[in-house]
Amino acid sequence: MGVVHHSNYLRYFEVARLEWLTQLGVSYQAMEEEGIMMPVINAQITYKTPAKFEDALIIKIHLKEVPLVKMTFFYEVINQKDELVCTASTTLAFMNASNRRPHRCPENFKAIFAAVIA
Repeated sequence: MGVVHHSNYLRYFEVARLEWLTQLGVSYQAMEEEGIMMPVINAQITYKTPAKFEDALIIKIHLKEVPLVKMTFFYEVINQKDELVCTASTTLAFMNASNRRPHRCPENFKAIFAAVIA
């Protein structure tokens, strides 16, 4: 059909989220080494206009609140024509890797997230 398959957006969000966290100084790998996992527990996407295979996409990410046990990322995907391709959100839960139970957001990351709240 010449357009990006809808399932690819979740991959784009994951890559953008990891890059965004890295730029903030939050290491997902370090978190996992400390025994904390962050599985996606919810994803919502609203498609506005199709992205084509050759489009250059920009993914904007923001948070609306400092996370406690889960955090929700909000996304806007914009194409090279400055058109809104989609809006989305993903919610990730902080989880103890050994017992798979909820875990609070590490205190050292709360201040980082508080500084970027939109």
